[in-house]
Amino acid sequence: MIHPENIDLLIVEDDEDYRKTVVRWFIRRGYRVQDASTAEEALDRCQRQQFHVGVFDLRMPGKSGLELLQQIKASSSETEVILLTGEGTIETAVDAMKLGALDYLLKPFPLAELEGAVQRAAETSTLRKENRQLKALLQRSQGQLDMIGRSPPMLEVFRLIERAGPTDKAILIQGESGTGKELVARALQKVSLRADKPYVVINCAALPENLLESELFGHEKGAFTGAVTEKQGLFEVADGGTLFIDEIGELAGALQAKMLRVLQDGSMRRVGSLKERRVNVRILAATNRKLEDEVKAGRFREDLYYRINVLSLELPPVRKRGDDVRLLVEHFLGTEWKIEPEALKAICKYNWPGNVRQLINAIDRGKILADDHFIRLDDLPHEVADALAIEAAHVPASDDDLATVERAHVLEILKRERGNKSCAARALGVNRRSLYRLLEKYNIDPANPS
Repeated sequence: MIHPENIDLLIVEDDEDYRKTVVRWFIRRGYRVQDASTAEEALDRCQRQQFHVGVFDLRMPGKSGLELLQQIKASSSETEVILLTGEGTIETAVDAMKLGALDYLLKPFPLAELEGAVQRAAETSTLRKENRQLKALLQRSQGQLDMIGRSPPMLEVFRLIERAGPTDKAILIQGESGTGKELVARALQKVSLRADKPYVVINCAALPENLLESELFGHEKGAFTGAVTEKQGLFEVADGGTLFIDEIGELAGALQAKMLRVLQDGSMRRVGSLKERRVNVRILAATNRKLEDEVKAGRFREDLYYRINVLSLELPPVRKRGDDVRLLVEHFLGTEWKIEPEALKAICKYNWPGNVRQLINAIDRGKILADDHFIRLDDLPHEVADALAIEAAHVPASDDDLATVERAHVLEILKRERGNKSCAARALGVNRRSLYRLLEKYNIDPANPS
């Protein structure tokens, strides 16, 4: 049941006493209600506000309820319509349904029966809206799966995608934050045998544990406070298709055990349910953590690690992709933008700790500040522009040297942003959780960076 306060309801009835009775009843029940006495008045209200449900009297002076219904549907409105009449015939009911009415009630009837019809209509309205949003999301995602790169590490990534994509095996995608792990997952799904089946994404770092469990496995009505209706989990939504679990290293221990069971035999239970459900889902997982180290530290289950790591695909950081940086710049600039040589040289020299995501942010910043569609050195972030002052010999030759440079860079950004962690994370091209891990790794106090 959708909570009444989330339903916008329009009552259209020329009988003033009856209309007021219906309006008062629904307002007392918590619905957001407006009313109109004519079709013309109703159309005016619909132009100013989107209603989930409309309850229209069939016979009114001027335009009838059927004519109003026809105009509402012709405007591509999301409003679901219930027609009321005191003189119903089968022919009229058939006409109403053909024109798009969801329900047809014959007066007199209990108002509780009308509320039931309104609830069903609101659920239909919500479902249709979600379907439209899903289609729009899929359309926006088309054409964004092309991956840029000709460096040896990226050619190896492309080879593994081509070989592993058509299998049904679980794949673990590893790499630093911002290297494009979700893009690789989409490419794997695109060449898989499930390409025409559901593809569902969830980010474990973006949700608290209790909400993440509900999102993954679903819940029954009343399973917890706020669970006013049953809900499918993403495993069920992805049944027959692919589930991409981003930042799987953030998964809590109890959820790791529950996920392991799904991967072992496809069985699962919704939160608050004893009923077994079975799903057939291919798992793609990604993390910027070293899961082997997490297993050794006891923070990640070894058996789950081997379940999701049938094949591992390691994404290279931008600093190890050589001339791919130029290709990426050309791609993100587009055909209408140019960049001066000094600015491009600085971009190629910079270390890019936030990888491709940070590079995109830098290009976007340059476009905002640039004149005449021409990005200059001064249009780039300070840390990128300053890269020209660093000699090529300073490029780290070992992991220890790289760690020193990375720590110094994090400190520099924190000082520049005066300890503001949100601003520092944006400048580094990482999320706040990744920044916290960097602070912990290098023993940095954000309030006193030194």
